[in-house]
Amino acid sequence: MKRVITAAVLIPIVFVIVFLPPHWQWLFVAATAVVAALAGWEYLGLAKELGADPPRLVVGVAIVALFVASYRWPDQVAPTLGILSLFLLLWCTFLSPINRVLPDASSSVFGLLYTGLTLVSLPALKQQSNGPSLLVFLFCAVWAGDTTALYVGRAWGRHKLAPSISPNKSWEGAVASVVGSVAVTGLLLALADYLSTHFNTMALSFSEDPVWYWLVLSAFLNVVAQVGDLAESALKRSAGVKDSGTILPGHGGVLDRIDALLLAAPTLWYVQLIHHSF
Repeated sequence: MKRVITAAVLIPIVFVIVFLPPHWQWLFVAATAVVAALAGWEYLGLAKELGADPPRLVVGVAIVALFVASYRWPDQVAPTLGILSLFLLLWCTFLSPINRVLPDASSSVFGLLYTGLTLVSLPALKQQSNGPSLLVFLFCAVWAGDTTALYVGRAWGRHKLAPSISPNKSWEGAVASVVGSVAVTGLLLALADYLSTHFNTMALSFSEDPVWYWLVLSAFLNVVAQVGDLAESALKRSAGVKDSGTILPGHGGVLDRIDALLLAAPTLWYVQLIHHSF
C-alpha cells in the first residue's frame, strides 16, 4: 500500500513539471538536478559501505553545477563535465587519506557520471519541439514495464533472470515488462490521436514518426531500462544492502526509483538524435 500511495503522490507532480511551459524550463532543470543529487548521495552511500568515504556534499554540488551549465550553456556540457571531474579528482587527492584517494576519487567521479550526466538528458529531451511528449513516452515505457514486471513476476515468475544480482527478477517478469511497455505506449499513441482529433490540441504529439517506430522504440527502451535496473541491483548487492535509501516509502530510495531511467533517458536522447540526423 505504501508503494501505491507514494506513486499516487509523485506521478501527478512529475507530469505537472513535464508540461510546464518553456519559460519555466529552469524549474524542470532544478527539479531534475535535485533528484540527480539525491540519487548521487545514495550511490555514494553504497560506496561508503565498501570502505570508501567520498565527499558526498561536494559531489552533490558538482552534479547541480553540471545541470546549471547544461541550462545556461547547453553546448558546453562535455567541457564542464571534464572540469568537474578534475575538480573531484583533485579534491580527493589532497583531502582524502592516502589509502582512500583511489576509492574516494573513483566513486566521486563515477557518481557524477552515473546520476548527473545521465539525467542531464531529461532537460535536453524537454527542450525538443515535442519535448513533453517524449518525456511522457519515456516514463510510460519505463514505469509501465516496471509495474508489469513486478506483478507478473510475483504471480508467475519461475525462471530466474539474474539470481546472483537480483534473485526476485524472473524471465517471465522481464518479458511481461516489454509487453507492458508496448501496450501502454499503444494506449498513449491512441490518446494523443484522440486529443488532437477531438480537442484540437497537440499536448501529446507523436505524428512525426509512424506508430511502429514508437512501439519498437518502447520495447528497446524497456530492455535498456531493465539493464539499468540490474546494474543498480548489482551495485546494491556489492554493497550488501537491499535498498539505496528510505526516502520513498514502499520504493526505497530515489536511486531505486530512477535506476532504469539512468540508462533509458540518455538512450532515448541519442536514438532521437541519430534518427533525426538522417
